[in-house]
Amino acid sequence: MLVTIGEFARRSRLSLKALRLYERQGLLRPAEVDPFNGYRRYDVDQLADARLVALLRRLDMPLAEVAAVMAAPDRAAVLAAYWARVERRFAVQRDLAAHLHVVLTGGKGLSEMYEVHVRDVPEQVVLTEQRHVAQLELEEWMAAAMTRVEKAAGGFGGVSEAPFVIYHGEVNEDSDGPVEVCVPIAAESAPPNAPARVEPAHREAYVRLKKREVEYPQILSAYDAVGRWVKEQGLAEAGAPREVYWADWDGAGPDDEVCDIAYPVK
Repeated sequence: MLVTIGEFARRSRLSLKALRLYERQGLLRPAEVDPFNGYRRYDVDQLADARLVALLRRLDMPLAEVAAVMAAPDRAAVLAAYWARVERRFAVQRDLAAHLHVVLTGGKGLSEMYEVHVRDVPEQVVLTEQRHVAQLELEEWMAAAMTRVEKAAGGFGGVSEAPFVIYHGEVNEDSDGPVEVCVPIAAESAPPNAPARVEPAHREAYVRLKKREVEYPQILSAYDAVGRWVKEQGLAEAGAPREVYWADWDGAGPDDEVCDIAYPVK
């Protein structure tokens, strides 16, 4: 049964303005448009779609995402994927808000955010790649460099321990490191025909991060937490800070623990 746009608006609890917008976006087209006067009529069977569009918009879902849901054979799957992205974004934003609170309060709350641990790390032979890199390029370069060095490690028996990234200088809007990607290999000494060196044995203080916490700039709070803890314990930093990536990054979810922020101490 066809009804006027006014009647359809009343039954669907959508405004005329919203119905015209959804028509322009291709979300909800009238079943019939009179070619002479332009009057629009909707089929009452479209009420379910109209109400679905209204509910999706109440999720603050952008119109383009609403269109994807409406056009999908499996609407539930598309909605689930969208909401998973939203929850990941909210989780990152929550961590960023916590980081900003720490910044704005002069470091208050760091000890509550992170639990610092200590461990002894044995001497390791590592293959390396080092570069001065800007903050905007850091993530892409790290991923590519890690892939290259891990591939090279195959020629020396493979990766023996968790790879790590050493920051020999700060990487931010004004500083570019340098940054060194290190991949441990099973060797007693550095092979002469490869970019390799010996990383000395040391004790280190560290905190463990979830994947969603490894975001710039909130990751800086983790560095601050370890650095502050080291001073409070009367210790001294004995080397450059580092990120130890001991988990499967690609296979990890946002709430999975993936890496450690560590400082060598003495």
